[in-house]
Amino acid sequence: MEVEMNSLQENITWELVNLPKGGKALQNKLVYRIKHEGDENMKRYKTRLVVKGCAQKEGIDFTKIFSPVVKMSSIRVILGLGLL
Repeated sequence: MEVEMNSLQENITWELVNLPKGGKALQNKLVYRIKHEGDENMKRYKTRLVVKGCAQKEGIDFTKIFSPVVKMSSIRVILGLGLL
């Protein structure tokens, strides 16, 4: 955990700011994941700080939503490989 926290601080992942007057901090949690890097013996532990989505209000707590999207060309390639 110390290695991951040091990595996040070195990469300037976030910036601490004061809450606006009358604002409340959102509930959050740490999500842990073991990442395998090629060799079965090599493992890297990853951590993400996530906010509980049901507590957020659009326009107040966030303005943009990111959602990964699959390209249609990628789907065609996968379907083409399946039909061979």
